[in-house]
Amino acid sequence: MEELRKLERAQAALELMHRHGVSPSDPDSDRFLSNLLLLLIQPCGELDMDRKFNLINEYLPKILRTLIKEASHLLDWDDLMKLENKDSRYFQSKVNQKSNCSLQTEFHNGDVVGLNAMERANSTLEDFCRSYFMFHEMDVNRPQSFFKYLPVLSFTESYIYQLDNLNERVVQLSASGLPVLKAQSEERDRDLSSELVNAFKGDPFGPLKSLLEFRGLLNDRINEEFKSGEEFWALERKLCSALMHKEAVSVEDVMRAIHLKSFDYRALNLLLYELRGEKVNELHMEFLSISEYLVEISDDLFDYEDDVLDNSFNILRMFVKIYGASAAPTMLAKSITEAEQKYDRLLKALEPQLSAKYQKRCEEATAEGGRMGGPLLGKWSIPPVIVDEESYRSNM
Repeated sequence: MEELRKLERAQAALELMHRHGVSPSDPDSDRFLSNLLLLLIQPCGELDMDRKFNLINEYLPKILRTLIKEASHLLDWDDLMKLENKDSRYFQSKVNQKSNCSLQTEFHNGDVVGLNAMERANSTLEDFCRSYFMFHEMDVNRPQSFFKYLPVLSFTESYIYQLDNLNERVVQLSASGLPVLKAQSEERDRDLSSELVNAFKGDPFGPLKSLLEFRGLLNDRINEEFKSGEEFWALERKLCSALMHKEAVSVEDVMRAIHLKSFDYRALNLLLYELRGEKVNELHMEFLSISEYLVEISDDLFDYEDDVLDNSFNILRMFVKIYGASAAPTMLAKSITEAEQKYDRLLKALEPQLSAKYQKRCEEATAEGGRMGGPLLGKWSIPPVIVDEESYRSNM
């Protein structure tokens, strides 16, 4: 009898919706909305209808963003399998709708993320976990902390490296005279470069954003970091092309690029906040941002000769072009000093225990020759500048 009464109420709700023109075109949607209507009118303690509406407006976005996937274990097994199958089809349809570009080129055999990109992303992930987990009060030495979030973090960073691989090929193919191009025909190079550039038109992050949105993890700040990535790659192509063709470069473009370069670390950090359902700590983000800037400069100094050979973005290369060989090291040292002053101020503003942990991590990275060595311990070494890059590449 109870089941019959439920069916009668459901039918009555459907008829009411139809009379008022509130009816989607498919039966499943009709059933969902009728069940929602019946839920809203059910008595629940002292709640009146206004209070119910306020609860929906306030908490429904949070439920959809953070709870709905974890709550799926409350379903029966048969219902859960139906949900998983439908969600998979939904995600694939969203990727097809939103992705205006294709990452399927000869370099990764039709896969969105290739093994090479995953291998390159691995060192970044290790550094991220060892350097950033402490800002979330997470212990990187506890496997459950690491593996719980690893799939999403790993896929995101690998996807970014896949795009970075494509951008590197564009930069190399546009740089006539590089050794890597000598065995290739100019016509093929132009065609291939055009194909790769097309990968950055539209929305290259579309499939990744669709996946994160489907998981309830995409927010405006993460989306902005993806836009920062696109802007950095565009600036890298522009600036490196200018150097190869002996054209002028602006210091504004160079400083913008070096600040954008660590966008992947910021995206991963914001993503970790979302995964944990925590509010972003703005002091931590500001401190890590200036730390990232100093680390990028340190990396550029360490990789200077290789970046000249590969025609990659490097702040010292750009400063030599802008200020000349004699003034470039001085101008770079001035920028470093200003950043270090801000870094020291923000370091003192951190919680004492966190500050101590981060400095210890810097010491570990320096001993290992890792990404965080040098700048954060105050040890800088600017290599001899290369005045004639074309001659240097030719000799090498």
